[in-house]
Amino acid sequence: MESYEGGGAAAYIAALKSLIQTHPSIVAVGECGLDYDRLQFSPADAQQRCFELQLQLAREVQLPLFLHSRAAHADFIRILRPHLTALRQCTDDHNPSAQSRGSVGVVHSFTGSLEEMQELVALGLYIGVNGCSLKTQENLDVVKQIPVHRIMLETDAPWCDIRPTHASHAYLEAFGNSHPELYATYSPARVKPEKWNEASAVKGRCEPCHIGQVAAVVAQLKGMPLT
Repeated sequence: MESYEGGGAAAYIAALKSLIQTHPSIVAVGECGLDYDRLQFSPADAQQRCFELQLQLAREVQLPLFLHSRAAHADFIRILRPHLTALRQCTDDHNPSAQSRGSVGVVHSFTGSLEEMQELVALGLYIGVNGCSLKTQENLDVVKQIPVHRIMLETDAPWCDIRPTHASHAYLEAFGNSHPELYATYSPARVKPEKWNEASAVKGRCEPCHIGQVAAVVAQLKGMPLT
């Protein structure tokens, strides 16, 4: 972002703003935030500067946020918090849903701690849950505690599939045993890319249909029926 066609971050933000203003179908600003697991691609100070600009963009175009926070919770909250009142106001003005009022966006692919989740929810954010959010028992314990009205299910395809080594896989197997037809819909046969057809999924790749797998695991964790 900072090197966008020689114009830096400001030029990139200006291009995004123009894109948003000319495409009314755009419903959120993102993916934006901080990722300290990948500092080899962008140092923390550069990420923080760009995140600030992205938040300002969301305020200007009055859209909610699709957010990313990885190993950066304290800085993420510190930078986001001063913008929350303005973001809530502009998103509430454009969203008639009473249940969604007060929310400024979703933190997707959440893998943080219970305390981090609770702080994000208290700030009015939704929590995005996918296969990466369901890897470990600690992850599952956190997802159990997310208020159901603050959960957003996602796949993050082509990444973040549920794998046999994940703690959530046992729940997926149990769902397959109790709902074989639904399981077959959510888990089509996997084939190599060169053998792909419309009835199959590509081996090693998360697919949009796998959203049902995430829903099946979360439903069991929350003690809720999926059907």
